[in-house]
Amino acid sequence: MDISTEELLDIYHTMQKIRLFESKVRDLAMAGEIPGFVHVSIGEEASAAGVCAALRTTDRITSTHRGHGHLIAKGGRLDKMMAEIFGKRTGYCKGKGGSMHIVDYSLGILGANGIVGGGLPIATGSGLAAVIAGKDDVTASFFGDGASNEGTFHESLNLAAVWKLPVIFVCENNGFGEFTPMETVTSVKDIAVRAQAYGIPGHIVDGNDVLEVLRYTSEAVARARAGEGPTLLECKTYRWEGHVVGEQAFLGEGAYRAKSEIEAWKLKCPLIRFEKWCAENGKISSAELKKIVADTEKELADAIEFARASELPDAAEVTDDVYA
Repeated sequence: MDISTEELLDIYHTMQKIRLFESKVRDLAMAGEIPGFVHVSIGEEASAAGVCAALRTTDRITSTHRGHGHLIAKGGRLDKMMAEIFGKRTGYCKGKGGSMHIVDYSLGILGANGIVGGGLPIATGSGLAAVIAGKDDVTASFFGDGASNEGTFHESLNLAAVWKLPVIFVCENNGFGEFTPMETVTSVKDIAVRAQAYGIPGHIVDGNDVLEVLRYTSEAVARARAGEGPTLLECKTYRWEGHVVGEQAFLGEGAYRAKSEIEAWKLKCPLIRFEKWCAENGKISSAELKKIVADTEKELADAIEFARASELPDAAEVTDDVYA
């Protein structure tokens, strides 16, 4: 796959933005500065960055409760995202959506969703809308291994297959649905094989290799734009943190995963793998990578300052923008 230096820099910038944003959100939540529950995707940066690198601005995505990375990869602004997570009126949803419900239609972000599997039928509808409008826009739907056992998964894949809708179904299989190991509740070893039941391509992807994710997504996007229908991609990855920030269920008696398992996956860090690939192939210098980190840290610091300085929504606005 031919990829320019500029594209590689953009991909690394995206992964660093996700890693640094999520790490800071985790720290702020632990410090009590952020209200409500927060789910971070540290360790899963490659799937978000690789998929969205294959999309256009007019393409759309649906996301999950663990969706900050998807939104950043699709172009979401760190300041407005941080303000939303802080519950401030300068956020994407005026502080009323919070971490799990950020939307920006101008970027094709149809919303993160706190309902497991809730984004799948929305993405299918988005694909149908593109066909009706005579456009070749594609919609990518991110969901987890747990959502693959929901009825919405099967209904969405079936309808998208029947009508050959331009939808990329992206399963980020991190091995756990909350605290439940996938293999204890799922009838198949690989989610990708379920594509066979609907007569569409299904691919197992190394979800920690951003270039592999980009390659498979690019092929799926080209197929969708050509009117050949949907594709199911299963990105095998892992979340380093708990299901929700503050959850320490991997420690002590009754743990659902061992520290050794987490440490083993950290050795497969998407950012380190990309940095190593760049060095081995002479694509990007370490100085360029370090500059991206420094620039991102400055952008993130400005975003936090913006969020802290912003006002909370007024209580009188509680029913504004409510349509159901």
